[in-house]
Amino acid sequence: MITVREVSSKRDQKEFLDFPLRLYKNEPNFVPPLYGDEKKIFREDYIYYDTSEAVYYIAEENGETVGRISGILQKASNEKRGEKRIRFTRFDAVNRQEVADALFAAVEDWGRAKGMTEICGPLGFSDLEREGLLVEGFEYLATFEEQYNYAYYGKLIENCGYAKEVDWTESRIKPDPASIEQMDRVAEKLMERYKLHFGPAKNVNDFINKYADKFFELIDKSYAKLYGTVDFTDGMKKMLIDNFKLIIKLDYVGILLDENEAPVAMGLCFPSIAEALVGTGGHLTPLTLIRLLKAINHPKIIDLGLIGVDPSWANRGVSVVICAMLNHMMLDKKLEYAETNLNLEDNYAINNQWKRFDRFIHKRRRSYLKQL
Repeated sequence: MITVREVSSKRDQKEFLDFPLRLYKNEPNFVPPLYGDEKKIFREDYIYYDTSEAVYYIAEENGETVGRISGILQKASNEKRGEKRIRFTRFDAVNRQEVADALFAAVEDWGRAKGMTEICGPLGFSDLEREGLLVEGFEYLATFEEQYNYAYYGKLIENCGYAKEVDWTESRIKPDPASIEQMDRVAEKLMERYKLHFGPAKNVNDFINKYADKFFELIDKSYAKLYGTVDFTDGMKKMLIDNFKLIIKLDYVGILLDENEAPVAMGLCFPSIAEALVGTGGHLTPLTLIRLLKAINHPKIIDLGLIGVDPSWANRGVSVVICAMLNHMMLDKKLEYAETNLNLEDNYAINNQWKRFDRFIHKRRRSYLKQL
C-alpha cells in the first residue's frame, strides 16, 4: 500500500533530497542540482518564502521511498496574473501509476485547502529554478540549469488528468559561416545609428557593481509577459549574484547601453558545468571542485542563461547586436556550441533570433495544467 506523508523532520528532508539521486544513480544524462542549494528549500528564511508557500511530500511503500513531490503557492505570480493556482515541482517517482496518483492527490488536496482552483507545472518558485517536464530529447545530457527526467513521467502525469499548457524547446546553436559577416555589418550600423555601446567593466565584480540594478530592471521588463515569470525581489537578486558570480566570466556577459547609459539589451552566459557534476550527487568534494574549475576556466560549451531586450527596443533590430556578440564569443573561445536552455515554442522573437545561427532543436519540455 502506498502512503504519502508531509516532510516534517530533518530525516524526512534528507530523504526528500536523496531520493532522486538514488533514482537516477545510473542515468548518465542526469545532472544533479548542488546539494547545498537544494537544502535551502527547508530553511524558514529561504528567499522565496516572502512571496510563496510550499509543501513537500514523500510517498512510501513498506518503509521504502517510491516518490516525492512539492506544491508551491506562488502568491506574487497569482496576483500578477489574476489566477488562483498552485504549482507542482520536484516530482520524482518510480514507474508506477498508483505512486503518481497518490502524490498528485496529496498536493491537489493541499491546493484546494488553500482556496486554489488550478494546478500547473512542473514549475518552481520562479523561472530561475528548474522547470518543465522533458518530453523529447532524453538521449541528451541535461544542462545544469534544467532537470532531467525519465520518459515515463509524462504518461504518469497525464494519467492523473493533466494536459499540456505550454511547451518550451531547447537548442544547440553554432555560428553560421554564411551569416557572420552580414550580421557584423548590421550590428555595426545599428550601434552607430542608435549611439549604442557595451558597458565596460574591469572584472566581474566591477560589472556587478556597475550594472546589476540595470540588469535586473531589464530582465523584469523583457520577461514580464512570459509564462510563469515573477519580478525579481531583493532576495532573488542576491541569490543569483551569489550563486553565479564564481562561474560568470567577463567574456560571457554583456550589457548594451544607449547614449544615456540606459540598458537596451543584455546577455548572460555560463560555462557549462553539467558534465563536471554527473555522478557527484551535487556534493562539492575536492575532486568535484577540480572538475568544476576546469569546466569554468576551459569551457567547451556555454549555457545561455538570461538574454533580454527592452520591449521599447524590440522592433529596432538590436537583438542582432547580441547575436553578433554571441557569434564572436563562440568563435574566439573555440566553443563547440551554446545551449539555449528553455524558449517558449510561441516566443517567435527568440525563435527567429536563433535562425541566424546553425541551430539544432534537440529537446522539448512541457508544463501541464489541471482544474482542481
